[in-house]
Formats: sequence, C-alpha cells, structure tokens
Amino acid sequence: MASASHDRSYDACRDHYARYGVDTEKALERLARCSLSLHVWQGDDVTGFEPAKARRADGGILATGSHPGRARNAEELREDLEKALGLIPGRHRVNLHAMYGAFGDVRVDRDAIDVSHFKGWIDWARERGLKLDFNATCFNHPLAASGFTLSHRDKEVRRFWIEHVKRSRRIAATMGRELQSPAVHNLWIPDGSKDAPFDRWGPRVRLRESLDEIFAAEYSPTHLKDALESKLFGIGSESYVVGSHEFYLGYAQAKGKMVCLDLGHFHPTESVADKISAILQSHPELLLHLSRPMRWDSDHVVVLNEDLTAVCREAVSGRALDRVHFALDYFDASLNRIGAWVIGARAVLKALLISLLEPEAALREVEERGDLFGRLALFEEAKAMPWASVWEAFCARSGVVSGADWMDDVRAYEAGILSRRQGM
Repeated sequence: MASASHDRSYDACRDHYARYGVDTEKALERLARCSLSLHVWQGDDVTGFEPAKARRADGGILATGSHPGRARNAEELREDLEKALGLIPGRHRVNLHAMYGAFGDVRVDRDAIDVSHFKGWIDWARERGLKLDFNATCFNHPLAASGFTLSHRDKEVRRFWIEHVKRSRRIAATMGRELQSPAVHNLWIPDGSKDAPFDRWGPRVRLRESLDEIFAAEYSPTHLKDALESKLFGIGSESYVVGSHEFYLGYAQAKGKMVCLDLGHFHPTESVADKISAILQSHPELLLHLSRPMRWDSDHVVVLNEDLTAVCREAVSGRALDRVHFALDYFDASLNRIGAWVIGARAVLKALLISLLEPEAALREVEERGDLFGRLALFEEAKAMPWASVWEAFCARSGVVSGADWMDDVRAYEAGILSRRQGM
C-alpha cells in the first residue's frame, strides 16, 4: 500500500508533469501493459537440465563466477523465478531454452525433444497466469564443437540441428496455444570462423537452405512468432559470423520473420536504439535482447543507463511498444541470481517509464519549428523530472516495494533457501 507521504509526493509529481503536457496516469496505465520476458538461464548459469554426458561447453556461452545457490533442477529454478517475479512490478513472461526440459537421467538428444518434456513448465505457467517464450539450444553440445550447426558442411550434422529447431518451434507453438499468447521462438546459432575463411558464401547458402526447411512448417501467429538473432562476432567466430545482421535482416524481411537485436551484439560505436525506427519501417515487429555489454558482449546485468533508456525511448516515441518484444538476456554467476533478475527487470521498467513521461508534445513542437536550443534544453530538463515518485506509485499499485527494501527479501531468501543448496 502507498503511504500518505507517497500519495502527496505523487500528487505533486503529477502536477509537475502536467505543466509539460504529460499525463502520469496514462503513463502508468501503459507501463502496466508492458511485459518483459525473463530468461531462465540467469538462474542456473546457462547449464540446463540435460544429463551431463549430453552436454559440452561449446559455442561461446559462459557464465563467470561461483556465487552459491545456483538452481539445480526445474523445481528450484521455478521457485527462484517466483521469488524474482514477486519483486518486479507488472505482469511478465518467462523465457526458456530447449535444454531446460524435464529429461531426468534419460538422455534425450536435442533432435528428439517434444512438448512432453516441457509440460511441467506449461502447467506451472498456466497456474500462475504467466506466458512462455522459447529458444532452440544450438550450443553446449558435441555436434556444436566445430563451431558450425545449421551451416555445417556435413549434411548429417545439419540434419540434426534442423530437426532440433523444427521441434523447438513445435514446442513453442504448443506453449502459445496452451497459454493463449503467442510464444516468441528465437534462434541464435554460434556458426562462424575464428580465423579468416576463404569461402564466406558456402556456409550462408547452407544456412539459408536450413532455414527454408525449418520454416516450411507454418503455425498460427496467435501461437508462434519467429525471431532470428545476429551477432557481430563471438568466441571462436572472431573473423566470420555466418548469421550476420545483414543476413538475418534480409532473410527475415523476405520470409516475414522478426529480427532480434541484442544490445551486446554490435560494434560498440553502433547505436541499437537507432536501428529500431529503421527496421520497423519495413518489419511489423522486433525482438530486443537486453543486456549490458562491457568490453563488448559480456552479458552483464542490465542497469539503468543511457543505452537502455535510448532503446526504450525509441520504442515509446515511435508508438511501437505493441510491436517491440522486450526480453532480458544476461548471465552473471558472481552475484545473487534472483537479485540479478530483479535489478535488470526493474531497470528496464524504469527506462520505459522515463520514456513514457518525456514531454513528447513539447519536444516535437520545438523540433518541428527548428528550435534547437529549446529541444536541447527540454532534453536536459526532462532528466531532472521527478519520475521516481511515479515509479513508487507504479510499484505500490503492483503490490511491490519501490525502494531498496526488496534487497532484504532477496537476502532472506538466500539465507533461508539458497544457502541450503549443495553440489554447486
């Protein structure tokens, strides 16, 4: 419940924004309809639940750190997610990878997974009013050890990964149908070369052919939405990435798929925010993977910084919130993992709120008349506006603490639950 002092603070804040033509109630109402997709792989350090003999750490995926309390099974991971979701205002989604199925001690290779392995997740989500998204897992596997999957020169290796992605899309579509909300299925592959290749054409031809076969199966857009995630380079693909931004941008437009922009997957001098208005001119929707690159794609926990705010501002100012899917994507094993989820999600929601509270009409008016001084001055004044009081109101209306008190909940959970987990 909001305190009387919070109410008075919000009233004063609402009046302040009204002088700039901003309706804080409308901003709160719109923010309440924004759903983030929380990534399960933050909770277990991108380990998954396949038997250890089925995995191999290949493909450039690595969570660093050894903080105690990592989730070791689906029950623990869902318990941790529930704790995190209870500290994040609003209603949100959960994002799975294919390696998080209920496999037990039986080796079910990735070309044999089906929806039965994810029934526990579907039932859990339905009981709690949550929606699910899904990803094929084309890494951490012996058949990804070469650094190539869907573009591999060996037809049998390609066949394995094609079947895996086909099954992953089928699982995602079932999730979307069962939970009555389209599941976003995102595809990222590690394919590329550490040193300069001679043939850049062949792998891309093979990737295109693999994708054509994968997407031959059509699903209702009310059940499934496909996205393709590019990368500038990765560990082991420093010289050449098959699925580059240009490759997927063209393919997605030709095939009616979404592109996924990861904040850490571009050159440090590139603005991902600037790409949003460009891509949405010709693409109906867009998926954003929100991470914090430090020394490039290091997948640090998202914080409220200029890069994050710029991305959210573009989605808001372009009235594109219904066309942009926001998903968290980072993994840090050096700190409390529940805290990492909450910090990142609350940062994104704050960035969206700040964007929704910008004096849009005033900014458009001064820009259209060429008043560059007025535009810059308004930008600066907006930075000092009392958005924190509106944030407090949003948290109170969601039944979530607004200040740092949520940290006590996380520490108590660590002391009571995480500290008991052994075999980390």
